[in-house]
Amino acid sequence: MEILLKLSGISKSFAGVRALKDVSFALRAGEVHALVGENGAGKSTLIKVITGAHSPDQGVVEVLGQVIESNDPVKAKALGIAAIYQQPALFPDLTVAENIAQGLEPMSPWRWIDWKKRRQIAANLLDQIGATINPDTEVSQLSMPEQQLVEIARAIGAGAKIVIMDEPTASLSDQEVDNLFYVIRDLKSQGVGIIYISHRLEELPRLADRVTALRDGTLVGTRMMKEVNRNDLIRMMVGRELSAVFPKEDVPIGDIVLSVNRLTCRAEGIHDVSFEIREGEILGLSGLIGAGRTELARVLFGLSPADSGSIHLDGEPVRIDSPGKAVTLGIAYVPEDRRRHGVILEMSVAANTTLATLEKIASFGLLDFARERDVASALVEKLGVKTPSIDAPVGNLSGGNQQKVALARWICADPSVLILDEPTQGVDVGAKAEIHRLMGELARKGLAILMISSELPEILGMSDRIAVMHAGTIVATLNREDATQEALLELALGSNVTGKAVGR
Repeated sequence: MEILLKLSGISKSFAGVRALKDVSFALRAGEVHALVGENGAGKSTLIKVITGAHSPDQGVVEVLGQVIESNDPVKAKALGIAAIYQQPALFPDLTVAENIAQGLEPMSPWRWIDWKKRRQIAANLLDQIGATINPDTEVSQLSMPEQQLVEIARAIGAGAKIVIMDEPTASLSDQEVDNLFYVIRDLKSQGVGIIYISHRLEELPRLADRVTALRDGTLVGTRMMKEVNRNDLIRMMVGRELSAVFPKEDVPIGDIVLSVNRLTCRAEGIHDVSFEIREGEILGLSGLIGAGRTELARVLFGLSPADSGSIHLDGEPVRIDSPGKAVTLGIAYVPEDRRRHGVILEMSVAANTTLATLEKIASFGLLDFARERDVASALVEKLGVKTPSIDAPVGNLSGGNQQKVALARWICADPSVLILDEPTQGVDVGAKAEIHRLMGELARKGLAILMISSELPEILGMSDRIAVMHAGTIVATLNREDATQEALLELALGSNVTGKAVGR
C-alpha cells in the first residue's frame, strides 16, 4: 500500500521544553490512522509539523516519497495536506459559501465571481456530508458543530490526499457522526489518507485501521486497531489503568435549589420547559444538536431573558434578566465554547480564575494582586491545572487545563447552581476523569449541577437523573437506573414522548 506521508525521528522543543522527541509516523493511502494521547502529549505539535506551521529541530518529513525541505502552510496545502481543527478557522462575517470558496477558488483581485456557481458548489459539498446548512448563512450565525461541518466540507472540496481531523466529532450529534463516518469511508475508498485525532475512544474501532499513541512527546507505539481494546488504548496513553472515567458516587440529595416551570423564550426557541435540581444532584441534559440545550442554559444565565414561565431559587421566585443578576443569585455557567466564552485566552491563569469574584479580592476599589495570586494558586493546585505559572496566558494551556481554569473561576464564586455545557468536550481521557471527579466533589458539598453533554456515556455515567430535550422543550426526565442509550436516543429523536417518565 502506497505511503502518502512518512515522518522519521521528529524532534521539536520550545524555549527548552521538549514537545516531541524522536517520533516516527507513517500514513498509507486509503487508511484512517488514529493519533491518541493526553493533552500535552505532542499531538498538536506533530500535526503542526505536518502542516508546515512548525519546522522540526530534527527529523525528516516525506510526502509521496519526496523529502520536504522548509515546509510551510502554503507548500503543505499544495502538497495535498488539509487540516480540520477542533476550533473552526472561519471568517465569521462571511457566508458559508464565501468561506468554502476561500479554500477552493484562486485568490486574485481581478476576477469575475460566479455567485450562483459558488453557492451551488457549497451546497453540493454540504449535502455530501449530510449537513443541512444554507450556503448564504453568515458563519457567525452558526453553532460550533455547524462551523465544524463547514470546515469539513471545505477540506473535502479542496481534494486533499492527506486529511487531518482534530476532534471532528466533539460537538456532533450521533446522526451527524454517522454522516461524517460515511464521508470518511468514502474518502478512504478514493485513496485518501486520514489522520484522525479523537478523545472519544469508542469511535476508533468503528473507523481506524491503525492507531499511534504519544505520551509526553514520545512515541509509545503503533498498533493495528483490531488488536487493541479500550483499556489497551488508555494504558498506552496514560501509562496506567484508568478504571474510573466516570467516577459517579452516590451523595445525599437535599432540597430543591432550582425549580423551572413552563419557561419560554422565543428568541432562543425554548418553550414550556419545566424541571428541578436538588442539592447534591447532577441533572444530565441530553438531546440532539439543535434540541435547545445550550439555548436553555443561555436563558437560565440571563443571556436571553425568558418571555414567560417562572424560575425559583431556594423556593423564592426570581427574574434573571442578565448574567450579572444570575451571578448575584448564585448561578454559574461554563459555556460550550470555552475558547470564545469560557476563558480569556490573552489573560493569565490568575486573572481568569478570579474574574467572576473581583469584589472579593479588591480593597477600596483596587485589586489586591497578592490576594489574587493566593486564590489562584490554591485553585490551580486543587484542580491539578498543568501550567508553568499562574502568570502564563490561558491560551498557552491545553484544552483540558483551559476547562479547569473555567471551572476554577466559578468555584471561586461559590455558586449554588452550576451549569456545565459540554464540560469535557475535546479533553483527553485523563483530564475527563479529573473533571468528573471534581464534579462529584462539588455535588458532595451540596452544589446543584446541570450538565449538558452530547456524550451518552457521560450522561449515563455521571447523572443522577436525565432530562431529554427535543424541539426546544424537555420531553422526559428519567431516573439513572431507568436510562439506557437506546431510550435516550429514542426520546431525543422525538419518539415515545407521550408518557413522560419523571424521576424524583
